[in-house]
Amino acid sequence: MYLSILILSVFAVAFALITLLLSYLLRPKVEDALKREVYECGIEATGDTRIKTNFRFYTFALLFVIFDLEVLYLFPWAVVVKSANAAIIAEMFVFIGIIAVGFVYAWKKGALKWE
Repeated sequence: MYLSILILSVFAVAFALITLLLSYLLRPKVEDALKREVYECGIEATGDTRIKTNFRFYTFALLFVIFDLEVLYLFPWAVVVKSANAAIIAEMFVFIGIIAVGFVYAWKKGALKWE
């Protein structure tokens, strides 16, 4: 059993290394100043492109991704809720409670305020 995992791991690492090597060997070698410029939706870049972004943006986006992915776990439960026993329903309410506690915590900390 472990031999198959080892063989699969060797093939995965070999594939990654071979792909990286081939992309390095086959890439265009000509350096072009135009390729080194920052691309801003087809508009010429003006000023410094390294601007500071508010940390709240990242926090808000991360919370959105977390809660969005956690809600995905509700869909399979909703499909089998009619044939579920009491333990399954209790587990799902515990899960929803944990999500609610996290949401209330983020709300109280002010992470969801967009100013």
